[in-house]
Amino acid sequence: MPLEPGTPAPDFTLLDQHGEPFRLSASLAVRGTRHFVYFYPRADTGGCTAQACGLRDVLDRIGGTEVVGISPDEPGAQARFDVKHGLGFTLLSDPDHAVAESYGTWGEKSLYGRTYMGVVRSAFLVDPSGAIEAAWYKVSPKRTVSQLLQALR
Repeated sequence: MPLEPGTPAPDFTLLDQHGEPFRLSASLAVRGTRHFVYFYPRADTGGCTAQACGLRDVLDRIGGTEVVGISPDEPGAQARFDVKHGLGFTLLSDPDHAVAESYGTWGEKSLYGRTYMGVVRSAFLVDPSGAIEAAWYKVSPKRTVSQLLQALR
């Protein structure tokens, strides 16, 4: 079921790229700012790298908005992805895809005629109170940054 603007963002706790727990509600409370939470299929692949590097390149243009990337990759893979590309934002490991399911971003995909379950690339702008401000399902890696910047205007 897709999340709509105005609904509460599902809270979660996942390990970050350093093996430390990250809880969305705690981060919102401490930082008191918007969070851009995006789901991507796999660290260090073409589309995922383009998307992450695009976000890295606008960190200085999005004010206090925190960027949080989530994929099924383990923390070690997330750490290598972060270091290799100098991302500088939180990457979270969701190996059992429970958080992806709670956001409606785990679904059927197809590639070369093969159907499988995986992360449907999606993004959410969460306001400081924990409500969904904007939701983009099936977002393209190239459009992610422009959609975020437009929403922040």
